[in-house]
Formats: sequence, structure tokens, C-alpha cells
Amino acid sequence: MANYDLVVIGTGPGGYVCAIRAAQLGMKVAVVEKNATLGGTCLNVGCMPSKALLHASELFEEAGHSFAKMGIKVPAPEIDLPAMMNFKQQGIDGNVKGVEFLMKKNKIDVLQGKGKILGTGKVQVTGNDGTAQTVETKNIVIATGSDIARLKGIEIDEKRIVSSTGALSLDKIPSSLLVVGAGVIGLELGSVWRRLGAKVTVVEFLDRILPGMDLEIAKQFQRILEKQGFAFKLGAKVTGVDTSGATLAATIEPAAGGAAEKIEADVVLVAIGRVPYTDGLGLQEAGVVLDNRGRVQIDHHFATSVPGVYAIGDVVAGPMLAHKAEDEGVAVAEILAGQAGHVNYDVIPGVVYTTPEVASVGKTEDELKQAGVAYTVGKFPFTANGRSKVNQTTDGFVKILADAKTDRVLGAHIIGREAGELIHEAAVLMEFGGSAEDLARTCHAHPTRSEAVKEAALAVGKRAIHM
Repeated sequence: MANYDLVVIGTGPGGYVCAIRAAQLGMKVAVVEKNATLGGTCLNVGCMPSKALLHASELFEEAGHSFAKMGIKVPAPEIDLPAMMNFKQQGIDGNVKGVEFLMKKNKIDVLQGKGKILGTGKVQVTGNDGTAQTVETKNIVIATGSDIARLKGIEIDEKRIVSSTGALSLDKIPSSLLVVGAGVIGLELGSVWRRLGAKVTVVEFLDRILPGMDLEIAKQFQRILEKQGFAFKLGAKVTGVDTSGATLAATIEPAAGGAAEKIEADVVLVAIGRVPYTDGLGLQEAGVVLDNRGRVQIDHHFATSVPGVYAIGDVVAGPMLAHKAEDEGVAVAEILAGQAGHVNYDVIPGVVYTTPEVASVGKTEDELKQAGVAYTVGKFPFTANGRSKVNQTTDGFVKILADAKTDRVLGAHIIGREAGELIHEAAVLMEFGGSAEDLARTCHAHPTRSEAVKEAALAVGKRAIHM
């Protein structure tokens, strides 16, 4: 029977990063993976492939609509969807091979099969051929991630009614796409197929898009998406999809009740969120306590109710983000090594990788109001940013929220080109407890989009220069 210091179940960003950090700290480590490839949802059917298609579809749209006004004459671009899907797959393969290399480099054993916790110190691994082995370990980390959330009565076949997984691998461009859910995944994948030629309608139960993000940003983002061709039905729900015809017929009802309507679509994408994945782990038998939402319950050191068993990532509370899982993986490995592993949940950025991008870190205005925190706001539009003007990419603005008494930055929200990159100077500032004044007095290169972040910080003190 193999003996380890740590066995990690799941090799998504949380799991493989946890394993690497533990190996760096001198532990003998194994990972358990039920799928044929490492990397979890993120690398195989999530973050990475979606970014490949977002990038490719954005360039397609730019070639067709933006090149001419810059004086670049090219023939009308054509879509070769199989080649685009191959481009996506090459990216997946490269990242997966990278994780495989890191496992070997760090002398981490990869156990192929489904993991089941038999109690403190024991994990059973059952291969695809049914053969099972039991490994002993001092510690176990559950890093099994999440699965797609499903709509009752609507069967996902990954052909016509698809989850994010199927939406990444459609074999033809739908003439019409109905997206159920106006969160990050629905809007990103809706953007891909809208650029490639689909008519996209988004149905959202709430009266707004991007729940949880800054409301002012979300409202402007919705207007931008509508200009791009998106149609939105907010405060509405999909109650059924008739699959009998050549096209799908979805029944839409007001969330508050009322008359139903039918919307026809070639493809329906169900993107209403994700749920923790705990199937087959033997948690109940082992005595691992779950909360009322099916998440593994942990303490502030990521420990579950069973000694020696820990959990991180999408399977526990908190934002379902790969980088949050990575930081938790590092933290739990360091705790197991006797160090002070820690995650600052107040500074976890979130990004929507559309065009323009939407990025956020820290508190929103609504959260600060609810908490009774007095705050000041600084805003600066990209229409007043020199680099954005000359590139004619002026959609959006930067908003910085600072404590009214101390000037400490409590949140930053950006909609605009490269917002996902720009947000990190605010994240670093916040990690060090920096003020809007600190950011405003930091010299920024000219001309860059980053100057809009500095100007928003200046605007907190009502002294923006270019507005």
C-alpha cells in the first residue's frame, strides 16, 4: 500500500497548485484524477478553451468591422469553424501537457481513477477498468471543483440544449442562440457565437445582468452588449424547451408571474451557474459534513469535520474562481507544512472576458451601503483617456471606492479594453492597504490605459486632470 504525506483529489487549478506547493515544501504527494487529462474544468472545458474562442472570434469581428477604418484593406473574413476549434484544442493540449510536466518535475504521483475517502488517512482509487487500490496518506485535500447547474425539466444533450461544455464545441454556427442566465459564462459564450453570426437572446431571472458585480458597471455593460446585437429578457425564466421541431421552442415566463411567450432558437445554452461536485467521494460515509448548499464545510484552516481531511476551491464556500482555488491550494499546503497559509478574500478579482472586458475587485457600492461604510467615489471614462481615444476603444470607465475617513481603497471596478489586466494594480494596492492617494501619486506611463486608473484615483479627491 502506497504511503503519502498528502493526496489531493482533483487536478483543477486548486488541486494541482496545492500538490505542487506541498511538493515544494518537501511532502510526498499524489493526485487523483478521474478524467483522462489533468487540469479539471478550467483547462479542459472552461476558462482556457473559452478564452481561445473569445480571442479568435474577437479578431474575426475586428477584421470584418474595424480594420477598414484603420486603413487596413482585407477581403471579408470567412469562418473555418473546424480550424477554429483546432486552434482551441491546441491551447487545451498545451496547457494540459504543461500540468503533466509540472507533476513530473515535482515528483508528484498521478493516480488515474475515481477517488473515494474511506476515512482519516485512506483514499480508494478506482480505475476505469474497475480495479481499485487503496493508498494511505497523512492528509487528504478535496479539490473536486464544480459541475454545471441544471434547470428542472430541461434535459441537456450537449447538441441542441447545451451547457458551457457543449457551447465550446458546437459543430456549426447557430443562426439563433438562447442563453439562459446573464452571468459571466452566459455572456462570454454568447459573445463568441454572436460575433461568429448567431442572433443571441439572453434570459435572466433577475432584473439585471452580472449579479454580484457593480450595478452601474453592469448597466453600462448591458447597453454596450445591446449595441453589439444582444437582446435581453430580464426578470424572466425559461420553464420548458420543446425539442420536437426543427428548431427549439423555449417557453419564457415573467419571473413575477404572467403570460408566457415562446422563443425559437437553434441552440439553447443553460448557464445558470455551477454546483459543488461531490459525487462518489464517500463523504457521508466518511463523516464529512456538508452545508445546506451541498458545499463541504470547512474551518478557517480549510479543515473538514474529519481529521486530516481538507477542502478547497469550488467545492467550498466563496466565489467559484480558479484563482481563488489556487490561492486556497497554496494556503492549505503551507498550513500542513506548519506555515501561516492565508487567503485574503477581500482582494479576489473577478473578470468577464468579453469585449470590452469587465473587472472587479473588493467591495461594490451596494455592499458598502449595506455595511454602513462611508465611502467616496472616483470615476474616469475611457473617452478622456488618450490611448483609448487614438485606438478608438473608448467604451467604459474606471470606478474606485475609498473609505471616506482613511482613503483606503475598498473596491475597484472597470469596464473597458484590457480591464482584466488593469484591475491588478488596484488588487496589489489593496493587498498592501493602500489609499487612493497612494495610487494617484504613483507615476503611470503615458500613453496607457492604466492612466485611467490613476485618474479615477485622483477623482476620489475631486482632482482628476483630464476630465
